[in-house]
Amino acid sequence: MTRTRLTFRQWVGWTGFALIAVLTLAIAIWRGDILQAWLDPGVPFQTYTPPPAPDYAQADSWALNEARVPQAGTAAVFFLHSTTFDGGRDWNSPIADVEADRYLRRVVLPNYAGPFAMAGAISAPRYRQASLYTRLTSREDAREARAFAYRDVAAAFDVWLARHPTGPLLLAGVEQGGELLERLVREKVAGNPAIRRRVVAVYLIDVVTPAQALQPQLPACRSRIQTGCIVGWSPVSDDNDGAASRRLRRALVWDAGGQLVNLDGRAALCVNPVTGSTGDTAVSARLHAGATNATGLEWGARPALLAREIATRCEDGVLRHSPPTSESFKPSGSWSDRRKSRPYNLFYGDIERDVQARLRMYADGPAA
Repeated sequence: MTRTRLTFRQWVGWTGFALIAVLTLAIAIWRGDILQAWLDPGVPFQTYTPPPAPDYAQADSWALNEARVPQAGTAAVFFLHSTTFDGGRDWNSPIADVEADRYLRRVVLPNYAGPFAMAGAISAPRYRQASLYTRLTSREDAREARAFAYRDVAAAFDVWLARHPTGPLLLAGVEQGGELLERLVREKVAGNPAIRRRVVAVYLIDVVTPAQALQPQLPACRSRIQTGCIVGWSPVSDDNDGAASRRLRRALVWDAGGQLVNLDGRAALCVNPVTGSTGDTAVSARLHAGATNATGLEWGARPALLAREIATRCEDGVLRHSPPTSESFKPSGSWSDRRKSRPYNLFYGDIERDVQARLRMYADGPAA
């Protein structure tokens, strides 16, 4: 039997092929870990020099600055955007980061600020947001970076509030923005009756927060005939039980000292955006007012809505919903984009409807 001997060139070729195969397999298995490590700033937050602070007297410190659409109402809307900055060298994003700002304008504002456009003038501050990396790890550095972002939010709110000394107020935040808004409301609104009386509602979208965090001053909304209350939910598809438990297990919430701590089994807030109320009653898709993928739309352009699409129910502090069937609502984008808030809004029409209902109630009299 004759044995075939490989030439040196063949040996190199086969060895190279094997190495490529091994590397490809390793990347497929550990891709998330590799990319997450790449986003790590590599320096302790304590020795990190943050980007310069924004000046909220300047227009370029606002992604939306008193923006109005035709026929908008008289409310003032303060909107805090979700995470748009991946990370890398910085724990916290410079407010002029080009890629983060592009994602903000292309994805976040049309999908999540859009439902509030008809309420009135919308202001959305740019802030030194904590990077996506800080939401993928439980390190103390990451918690400090997330807490650091609050100082910008508080400063922006003071400037915005001074511009609106009277009239109805709507406060809204998504994901990281919702997390920061919950602390802002607790520290600057809940204990101030003059401001609190002007708050139509607070919207905490795609965020886990303790159900009792802002009681009794700003309770969870029990119905749409109530104002001065909180509409908040953390959405998870019905076909993803693991994600629901992970959200609660990994959730970080603010303590009284302004530190992020574990939820530790406390009940989480869930107000169903379809009904605008608490409770665990299953809500049929026929009541759903409309989902949309508004990504890429110019500000002020109202997207088409797909109604009667999503069935919902609050379960153990999480908003469980039926999986959307339209291709517009399928996961897309890069590895990092898939770990941000969804690039579409399943409850766009429901938020619009909720806002208008509460504004009418506010106009008719004091908070319920």
